[in-house]
Amino acid sequence: MLITHDISLGLYSSSRLLIQLIQSKLLEYSLTYPQYLVMSELWESDGLRVNQIGEKLNLDSGTLTPLLKKLESQNYIKRVRGEADERTVTAELTYPGKSLQSRVEESLKEMENSLAERFTENTAELNQTIQALLEQLQTIKKESTWKN
Repeated sequence: MLITHDISLGLYSSSRLLIQLIQSKLLEYSLTYPQYLVMSELWESDGLRVNQIGEKLNLDSGTLTPLLKKLESQNYIKRVRGEADERTVTAELTYPGKSLQSRVEESLKEMENSLAERFTENTAELNQTIQALLEQLQTIKKESTWKN
């Protein structure tokens, strides 16, 4: 139990601090960190189905839908219902949403450079470890017989 506690506390505290740093840069664009994550996924691959975004970010529709509605009200995305199946909804970037990418990335660049200087040799190894942990936790969650 102690290992789980130490790891979870370290991850929780580290992620909260990192998110706070990122959030301070996102304020000028009226973006929250979860909205930024959605936009990042769309900048990487525009026209994703809503369920694909949810899977990539580990968000359920009850959490994701308000994020998408807010981004749509800001004119960063538009949601498009499928012609063949209205239950299928795709999120597409608008022109303002596309142009936001370079401004946000530029704003975050200074922070990224500062972090890179501090983690020079360990960045790739740290990323691999975090990705492996994420994959293991996702597997455990899928295989788990216990419910929330």
